Amino acid sequence: MQILNHTNVPNRTQRPLKVMQFGGGNFLRAFVDWMVHVLNQETNFNGDIAIIKPTAGGDYAELKTQNGLFTVVLDGIKNGKLVAEKTLVTEVQEVIHSYNEWAAYLKLAENEDLRFIVSNTTEAGIKFNTEDKFDITPPKEFPAKLTVWLYHRFKHFNADPSKGCILLPCELIEDNGEALKKTVLQYADHWNLDADFKKWIETANHFCSTLVDRIVSGYPSDRAEEIEQELGYKDDLLVAGEYYHSWVIQANETVQKELPFSETDLNVEFVNDLAPYREMKVRILNGAHTSMVPVGYLAGIRFVKEAMENEVVSNFVESLLLEESATTLDFPDDVKNKFVGDVLDRFRNPLLKHQLISISLNSTSKFVARLLPTLKDYYNAQDKLPKRIVFGLSAMLRFYKGEFNGENIALNDDKAVLSFFESEWEKVDNGSSLQDFTKNVLSNTAIWGEDLTQIEGLSETVAKNIENIEANGITSCLKNL
Repeated sequence: MQILNHTNVPNRTQRPLKVMQFGGGNFLRAFVDWMVHVLNQETNFNGDIAIIKPTAGGDYAELKTQNGLFTVVLDGIKNGKLVAEKTLVTEVQEVIHSYNEWAAYLKLAENEDLRFIVSNTTEAGIKFNTEDKFDITPPKEFPAKLTVWLYHRFKHFNADPSKGCILLPCELIEDNGEALKKTVLQYADHWNLDADFKKWIETANHFCSTLVDRIVSGYPSDRAEEIEQELGYKDDLLVAGEYYHSWVIQANETVQKELPFSETDLNVEFVNDLAPYREMKVRILNGAHTSMVPVGYLAGIRFVKEAMENEVVSNFVESLLLEESATTLDFPDDVKNKFVGDVLDRFRNPLLKHQLISISLNSTSKFVARLLPTLKDYYNAQDKLPKRIVFGLSAMLRFYKGEFNGENIALNDDKAVLSFFESEWEKVDNGSSLQDFTKNVLSNTAIWGEDLTQIEGLSETVAKNIENIEANGITSCLKNL
């Protein structure tokens, strides 16, 4: 079977180079590049992509061999129905290694069509390094490379404000656009670059904070041969992911007009403030995972998909989201209900094999970030405890005993946390009451950041829940919730 390259696409369209992308990994290819393809197919966007290798290791040899071509395979559930989609992405026009092809990288700054800069350089990618020098080719950090490129563009176009760029970082850090802008300006100060350049950065460029969401599993090795037989070519860059996608972009009207996502069915939303959307994702999507793990695991379930196939556990998760988590969010009901529905559909995806034990990593700190704010907001608004979130907390404390029904549980958390739970459960085994255990655990400010026994009724309810789990089993407790 022939390897995918330009011979498979003899009539490939070459469009103006509009997007420069730092990183050519699975996520960006199955998320941003796929979206650019949709924009080209359904709107007048008419733009191609140059992928930049931002780090020294690797060379994107496969991407170059395949002339920038690759196939995105998306599977999932949409409105309760299984969907499958295979898309040949033809938008990657150039692949440049910043360490080996620095001149070619800087030359891109002289391209008047180039307008958008996308990045995904991991959470540690947006940082300042005092050892980076302006005349190193290239400097180490991604923002340093970007600053040099922007300065070259600023000089080449004589500070023309129309030649600024729209930057769309996808790194999973809070306010990623502002963080990137701050770091670029930090390098400008560190290198004593022109004051006019810093003004041009501030006024001619748009650093947009974004929130991205799509599970991309990468090369589908277990079914690649079957997919390639269907496609009629071999694709070493085949990338699989879930059908669901969301991109929330904090941007003004200028950016919105230049990115015509509104003319497509893509789940891209432009907003004035990203914070509420981040909170909704954390409280609903991430919160659902954190509450599901101990409850599902103690019920004998090992995968997310199995949890959603179990009527009792599935009802627990759905009710927790709709009746507790969603009520604490300041969004219209239809928006919250749609988000909950999307999350549940994602959990039901039969091709995503998410192990509960792998999601259980650092469950205590995840509870603090994802569910504790919801618990407190619900209590303050309703003057009562959210019984399902509290039950999830109870199951988690029982989960942290490290065994259930004679089976060991592979706990994965901070050593101090695990040592504390081991000690407290040992006291219970030696005759201490569950009430004392619960008070000792919930009052540990090192774990929770505060004394949770100060929340009226919480300690007593958790202790009673754990007693019921021990006496009647998790499924019976869930049915009685």
